[in-house]
Amino acid sequence: MGYRIAVAGATGNVGCEMLNVLAERQFPVDEVAALASRKSLGTECQFGDRTLAAQDLEQFDFSGWDIALFAIGSEATRKYAPRAARAGCTVIDNSSLYRYDPEVPLIVPEVNPDVITEFSRKNIIANPNCSTAQLVVALKPLHDRAQIRRVVVSTYQSVSGAGKQGMDELWSQTRGKYVPGQEVEPSVFSKDIAFNVIPHIDSFMEDGVTREEWKMVAETKKIVDPSIRVTATCVRVPVFVGHSEAVNIEFEEFLDEEEARDILRESPGLLVIDQREDGGYITPAECVGEYATFVSRIRQDPTIENGLNLWCVSDNLRKGAALNAVQIAELLGRRVLGKG
Repeated sequence: MGYRIAVAGATGNVGCEMLNVLAERQFPVDEVAALASRKSLGTECQFGDRTLAAQDLEQFDFSGWDIALFAIGSEATRKYAPRAARAGCTVIDNSSLYRYDPEVPLIVPEVNPDVITEFSRKNIIANPNCSTAQLVVALKPLHDRAQIRRVVVSTYQSVSGAGKQGMDELWSQTRGKYVPGQEVEPSVFSKDIAFNVIPHIDSFMEDGVTREEWKMVAETKKIVDPSIRVTATCVRVPVFVGHSEAVNIEFEEFLDEEEARDILRESPGLLVIDQREDGGYITPAECVGEYATFVSRIRQDPTIENGLNLWCVSDNLRKGAALNAVQIAELLGRRVLGKG
């Protein structure tokens, strides 16, 4: 016996990936519903070798459905997630709406699976920000060994993190650089993204930090350990899919780079590609479509006591969103629901 699964936002980038990952991982389903806004009613969505017609989220009755994967943004989630949860359907939400709610668990299954039992307070589970998800998968096993004191992370985030509109803007601006008269002014991003980098993701806060940077700090503390000090600089780069991060870690005790490399190799969800030669590392273009979070460039930082540097890359539409949500659903099935 399998599950009845609804995917809200099925016609968007992340929703499509959720359907793909459910099919690829052979999640035990009896029925799948693709949900979208009324303007996308009837749009075809692929689920393995099956074609699903998008149904109207506004009219959908969640009664009798087991799990709903939400990829519809905070405002729509505010309206529809409580409706699904009250109907007895457990919501796994990809927006930022519930991530900081103390009654909602924020989960990366490789890192903090035990908090899954807390979902029953609101019948909602939060998925972390895409840049946080890959970071904490790399941090947790190192933290368990040597207690992380401080993390400094600089992100290089692809335009797919801004949705289809962001991808379209990069494509249009790139083409416009070569075709006179087809130049495209920025509308999704604050400045040209083609052949450029933008040190600004989400809105600015009063202290000069952007909300994307604040998210990484708050979520890392909630998922891994509130005592870790985190500072982030988040940058949008002209890459379609795949987030990269340069991470500097300061530990309470010394951790040799060779031991760190061995720990990461043995940790779930990680793949270490770290040869000290040309091409002996992973770039975002190489991680697209992969489940793993890749770690490269592991080395001591001689400028601080007990310091390490590393390079972390992941498909942001997968581990940063769809894959993590499906892994949460798998965890929920194994530990709580007991079907399939």
